[in-house]
Amino acid sequence: MSELHKFLFEGLPVRGMLVRLTGAWREVLKRREAVGQFPPEVRVLLGEMAAAGVLMQSNIKFNGALVLQVLGDGPVKLAVAEVQPDLSFRATAKVVGEVPAGARLEAMLNVHGQGRCAITLDPKDRMPGQQPYQGVVPLHGDQREPLQKVSEVLEHYMLQSEQLDTKLVLAANDEVATGLLIQHMPIEGEGNLERQARAASDVGFADAFNRISMLAGTLSAEELLTLDADTILRRLFWEEDLRRFEPLTPSFACSCSRQRVGKMLMGLGRDEVDGILAERGHVEIGCDFCGLQYSFDAVDVGGLFATGQTQQAGAGDASLQ
Repeated sequence: MSELHKFLFEGLPVRGMLVRLTGAWREVLKRREAVGQFPPEVRVLLGEMAAAGVLMQSNIKFNGALVLQVLGDGPVKLAVAEVQPDLSFRATAKVVGEVPAGARLEAMLNVHGQGRCAITLDPKDRMPGQQPYQGVVPLHGDQREPLQKVSEVLEHYMLQSEQLDTKLVLAANDEVATGLLIQHMPIEGEGNLERQARAASDVGFADAFNRISMLAGTLSAEELLTLDADTILRRLFWEEDLRRFEPLTPSFACSCSRQRVGKMLMGLGRDEVDGILAERGHVEIGCDFCGLQYSFDAVDVGGLFATGQTQQAGAGDASLQ
């Protein structure tokens, strides 16, 4: 079963999370089999993004979807992971060229330095005129050096956008997508005066994040992929006083539906849809996330446009086959 473990370091301004996506991640890959599996390098990328998305969603109090996207100018044009407040998630990618064996982030998405990482927070119940919040960072560091790992990009994002020191270790294969997040907690407000005074005088307290993040950095990808959560936390933090919380259960879920696909068809316009019908006899739509196929014949299309609905479906849910 997929699990998310949250924990605090008692007496220190540091928190952590560890996620292991097992059956839920395998379900994502299984759904792709009907429309063609991604190259191994892209599967690793998507697995790491799914794990990172679950970690980031669980780290915020937000009633809406967190959408993590990496957009590039290489053979991978887009990779996206979407996580809902209940930690259900989905992931997909758009691959338009051959991905070199062993390719890392630069070779897949940042060949000419135009790659970007975008994190969007899309509220479930938007107020009139309210737009999703989006933050965007390039796929390079402050010194313009290309970043080769999703973890490096997101650490850079968190430092720039939230001013929070973050250590992120990610790994994925075809069986598990997993990640460890360690984050410095800000000390603010009058209620924390005692902790602020201690932070100013206690070198160990002030340096806690650096010390703990260094411990987290010793975790290898192989250990992250093969060891269970209890073993990992004991192996890294056996000298620390951890307060652990009840584990949560991330799951795979897709929000596509026949109704949403129908709205997308209406957005294309009657003339274009009728042209597809004349050529093929039906319109076949496949969800990029879960692989489900939706078929509309002439009667279905006539019924759609007769309703007079005009709202369009969300981008990225489906593509014409």
